[in-house]
Amino acid sequence: MIRVYLLDDHEVVRRGLADLLQSGGDIEVIGEAGLAREAAARIPALRPDVMILDARLPDGSGIDVCRDVRAVDPTIKGLILTSYEDDEALFAAIMAGAAGYVLKQVRGTDLVEGVRRVAAGQSMLDPAVTQRVLDRIRSGVEQPQELKALTDQERRILEHIAEGLTNREIAAEMFLAEKTVKNYVSSLLAKLGLERRTQAAVLATRLLRKNP
Repeated sequence: MIRVYLLDDHEVVRRGLADLLQSGGDIEVIGEAGLAREAAARIPALRPDVMILDARLPDGSGIDVCRDVRAVDPTIKGLILTSYEDDEALFAAIMAGAAGYVLKQVRGTDLVEGVRRVAAGQSMLDPAVTQRVLDRIRSGVEQPQELKALTDQERRILEHIAEGLTNREIAAEMFLAEKTVKNYVSSLLAKLGLERRTQAAVLATRLLRKNP
């Protein structure tokens, strides 16, 4: 069974999500909350496989909950569910370690499958939200000067980092050894003057600000 925790400030939404997720027989909702502080306190103790977190809450953000919980237990996967296409929130979610960021308009069957994928260690980032970001990373025309120093291979790896993939997942996607990907990541971060891969997501956010 895949153990799931739900965070949404609307009880009707939580009930609907719980019914939807549990209808397949392989997902169990083990807890729920309507406030960020309550969820942040309870999730580490319950240790779900996946936490589905509303991005906007009366007392904070599901993205902050994702960051706080994963700082305590990085084995818990986060899936951000939101009503808004917000590029900055997408990258905040990536930096918080979320494995997925999907719009509430997603089909029920796709959400259930997404929970299964996230529980299995895969990434689920909504293509409708991320595509324009990746287009700007691929294009050399609108990039900051420092981004042009990257090789094509490094640029492709940066795209995958922006999608939230781990080194292992990037290696599988690009048919490379995981150690080779690690070396490429170190190289591109050095060229960009960055220390951590999450800062690469910040750079992509800056691209969005320059090109609304």
